[in-house]
Amino acid sequence: MPKTILSPILVTIAVLLFSCKSTAIESSEIHSSEELDFSLEVIVEGLDIPWGFAFLPDGRILITERRGTLRVFENGRLHPDAINAVPEVFARGQGGLLDIVLHPDYDENGWIYISYSKPGDGGAHTALMRAQLEGHSLTNQEVLFVGSPKTSARQHFGSRIAFDDDNYVYLSIGDRGDRNQAQNPENYHGVVVRLHDDGSIPEDNPFIGVDGYQPEIFVYGTRNIQGMTIHPVTREIWSHEHGPRGGDEINVIRSGENYGWPKVTHGRNYSGTSITPDTTLPGMADPLHHWTPSIAPSGMAFVTGDRYPGWEGNVMVGALRQQKIERVILDESQSRVIHRERLVQNMGRVRDVRMGPDGYLYYSEESVGRIIRIVPL
Repeated sequence: MPKTILSPILVTIAVLLFSCKSTAIESSEIHSSEELDFSLEVIVEGLDIPWGFAFLPDGRILITERRGTLRVFENGRLHPDAINAVPEVFARGQGGLLDIVLHPDYDENGWIYISYSKPGDGGAHTALMRAQLEGHSLTNQEVLFVGSPKTSARQHFGSRIAFDDDNYVYLSIGDRGDRNQAQNPENYHGVVVRLHDDGSIPEDNPFIGVDGYQPEIFVYGTRNIQGMTIHPVTREIWSHEHGPRGGDEINVIRSGENYGWPKVTHGRNYSGTSITPDTTLPGMADPLHHWTPSIAPSGMAFVTGDRYPGWEGNVMVGALRQQKIERVILDESQSRVIHRERLVQNMGRVRDVRMGPDGYLYYSEESVGRIIRIVPL
């Protein structure tokens, strides 16, 4: 089992590694926001659609490539060989090797959690597995959850992973392109599931013993969540999801809620026709915020620490369609968006956004295939 021997100086290692090996996109270019100026530094390049990334305590970065490969950045370079023994994935359309997150107690147990589109009879569905890293291979692999029914659809796998303070693990699963099934909790389309870290089902999940509901389901009625993280103060799980033509949403994930898709939405069909006249209905949770027109959000992180004066507590949201990071400012109650600002516009499709252990913001950009650090000036 892998053990961390350098965790007491984790931040120092990360700062030294990245500051020594990063390369500016444009060394002379200064980007300005309403609160501070910053530069962009390429940390990793040469990737193929980097979907998720996780910082190991010894300074390495694990990176999933959607095509089904797991890469490692170490000693200032991208290792030329992919990690061995990665599970087979359905690498079609939006499917593939997707999110990656370390267990909160990684220093003690070495568990790495990975979501992916798992193939099988009938097609594929979103799955969650955990493994440990020994040398250059994944070992002690355990498949913790597989959604059903499998389908040949190539879209809407969802697939973000988040842990809460009690080490419950949450996995988002998209509607798999079959929108009406998001209102059918007999399956796993358009849901967030909640599990113990070993994959067992918590006894206090909201639908335990309820006819017509799968017991792993924590919430349902979502379309395609591709951003999910824990709020640094309230400690609730927050998410954002893709709408169709408009109607992207930010939601707070609360036990037993129905988020309404497709019975309620601010979005429209891609053809421009109406999906529903309703943007709110009794018994369905309203979004904290919606983007109309759509920005195609992917990746989500709250700014913590003191490296970014004026950004503290803001939500950083990546955008695929609009090729930007959006800084989202909340009111004191954390229940309303009061301002938004566009950052790093037209710099490529932003797939993931994370706070690093060194206190800097990082994001993955899939158009070229790189991971970039935002450095305040």
